[in-house]
Amino acid sequence: MNNTEYKIEKVENQTDIIQFLDDRIYDFNSSAINQHDGELFTKVIRNEDGKIIAGISGWKWATISEITLLWVEEGKRKNGLGLNLLQAVEEELMKEGCKTILLRSYSFQAPFFYERNGYKIVYVLDDFPKKYKHYTLVKRIT
Repeated sequence: MNNTEYKIEKVENQTDIIQFLDDRIYDFNSSAINQHDGELFTKVIRNEDGKIIAGISGWKWATISEITLLWVEEGKRKNGLGLNLLQAVEEELMKEGCKTILLRSYSFQAPFFYERNGYKIVYVLDDFPKKYKHYTLVKRIT
């Protein structure tokens, strides 16, 4: 038994530590299933001044993918920008051999937008946060 005392510390520069942890989990997962093909993806739409008005990001690995962020500037919503980004990512993922896309959305965000676009609600967590729901959605692509 190791008697070494460990100290839990609060981290100020969280970005570096989050990246460190993410890299360690990726290394473990990739070694566990012998798949080392993980990549991040990001696409943006800019206005005529070069300002980002919409974007999407996530990761792909071992024929699966997760869309972690999809955002459209408030004044530009309902103009098809989110759909354009979603379809562009799905098309790219399909070409690269991905078979499943996972994403998450709160009830005050856009779970039904995703559902209209082929994503199936596989889990709903009530009161997360209080009075709202948190959705997990999946789309199988081939």
